[in-house]
Parts: sequence; C-alpha cells; structure tokens
Amino acid sequence: VQFVVSGGGLVQPGGSLRLSCAASGLTVDYWAIGWFRQAPGKEREGVSCISSSDGSTTYADSVKGRFTISRDNAKNTVYLEMNSLKPEDTAVYYCAATGWCDSAYDTYNYWGQGTQVTVSS
Repeated sequence: VQFVVSGGGLVQPGGSLRLSCAASGLTVDYWAIGWFRQAPGKEREGVSCISSSDGSTTYADSVKGRFTISRDNAKNTVYLEMNSLKPEDTAVYYCAATGWCDSAYDTYNYWGQGTQVTVSS
C-alpha cells in the first residue's frame, strides 16, 4: 500500500491549497481515509475523514467551514480543499487509511509521507 501526498506549499493567510492523496495497493472507497496534521512540538491531530460506506465526512472544529474532504474513486484519490487558511494551519499534513473514521491516529493502518503546508505573509 502506498499513498502519494502532494499539494502542499507556502500560502498567504486567507489563501487556499488543495492536497491530494493518491493511493495504490488499496481502493479508497473501501477504506475510511483521514487527513491528519502535525505542527512542530505538537501532537498529530485529526483534521478530517471520509468514510468508506456512505462517504460521510467529519471535520475538526478548527477547520469546519474552511476545509472540505472529497474522494474521486476513478482516480483512487482523496482530496483536502483548504480555504481561508490561517497561520495556525501550518503543519505537515498526512493522509491515512483505516476501517472507519476515528480521530485517534493510532487506529490508522497505512500512512502517506506527508506534505508541508506553511501559511505565512
């Protein structure tokens, strides 16, 4: 199983980025796929998740209304659209797969390599 995570970068506050998590070795609509982030000196935190069964989504309170998770089954890819970015969104972002959505990162079986998102003027 491999995830290729891309789309990170440097963006000004208020800007947008779209992260991609392209999977091989598993089918994304058979797994719950979550996005996590980890800032320096902080614990890894769950950002969003899309379930395998009905595609329902969950978001951390800190990103609700700004981030959107979606899935393209044909491309076997999950996306995280991030709008109205804030400096506190700065972190390394990871995608991961599990059986059902959970905010606890240790329940996830497979992880991507991470991509840096920096929000700064």
